[in-house]
Amino acid sequence: MIPITPLALVEKSLSGLPLSDAEALAVLNNADWDVMDILYAAYQVRKATWGKQVSIHIINNAQNGYCPEDCKYCVQAKTSTADIESYTLKEESEIMAEAKSAYESGAHRYCMVFSGRGPSKNRVEKLAGYIQKIKAQYPIEVCVSSGLLDAEGAKTLKAAGLDRLNHNLNTSESHYKNICTTHTYQDRLDTLQAGKSAGLGLCSGMILGMGESHADILNVARSLAAVDAVSIPINFLIPVEGAVLKSEQVLTPEHCLRVLCLFRFLNPKAEIRAAAGRELHLRQLQVLALYPANSLFMQGYLNTQGDSAFQTLQMIHDAGFDIASDQQLDKLVEKFRAVSSETEKSVPSRADQVVLKQLNDLRPARTPLGAR
Repeated sequence: MIPITPLALVEKSLSGLPLSDAEALAVLNNADWDVMDILYAAYQVRKATWGKQVSIHIINNAQNGYCPEDCKYCVQAKTSTADIESYTLKEESEIMAEAKSAYESGAHRYCMVFSGRGPSKNRVEKLAGYIQKIKAQYPIEVCVSSGLLDAEGAKTLKAAGLDRLNHNLNTSESHYKNICTTHTYQDRLDTLQAGKSAGLGLCSGMILGMGESHADILNVARSLAAVDAVSIPINFLIPVEGAVLKSEQVLTPEHCLRVLCLFRFLNPKAEIRAAAGRELHLRQLQVLALYPANSLFMQGYLNTQGDSAFQTLQMIHDAGFDIASDQQLDKLVEKFRAVSSETEKSVPSRADQVVLKQLNDLRPARTPLGAR
């Protein structure tokens, strides 16, 4: 019998042939497979659809805290005691100012995230208004993460011009009860189905480091392929003080890279994102994430800081990649290099510690320039 090799997975993946469980799990746990060989194979799949392009996403934490759900990983959950800056829905002027900033920073997609179980009909109408105005003013794609959403709400947001709906599965169906009790895995699938039926692109991923098994990881990867997720963020649990989940398992850089490769093989044409926590868990190897993944978050995450815009753009540029934007990467690097030289000396390293965002990070449009 001919042994399985990483390169043997390339043709199967590109041809749309399903990987067997043995082949898929080998990506995660076969010690005889060198991680560089797996990365090379995954890059062949990535390159076939995405070339050397990287899609940058910038998050607007449009409403922070006050959430009735008990998701154990989340610092905004009702069970969390994390010292976050809570606020209700941002003003329209803030949301528009941050959309402008995201576009001018080279973002391909502007992601608005709203805490809470799900939006009311009035909230959906308000979000629709925001989406229409952003799309009318800036050549940028818009993604919304608003919690549980029904078919009517999804249709309203689609009609307003929404490109993608984010709602992460986070973990497998069998493991979900260990992560959250105030809603179910099926509730999340129903939201994805509502978005899909409305014609929205689906953005849905997982969080690594919550005590999941290799089988759980494989289950999520296959589930996202089954719902045709076009965007898959792979988050790495950030152990924030006060959240119920701190660190359920050690995430090594190699394991994180292997997971990204698995998702690439099983979702060959999807946008795979090295998402929250990449700096903390991939450390000096995070540039290698660009070989299976074709997308990154920039300027931090919902409640925690990440690398600066300059560090992220410089990494992409140095690796020989380009960005999906009408902004030129080399000019953006120089723009943010100048900003970095003035501000980054006072910013602590993000590679070995968790740094919560302060109010001036979360609401920059309300912060005087001199106070940032």
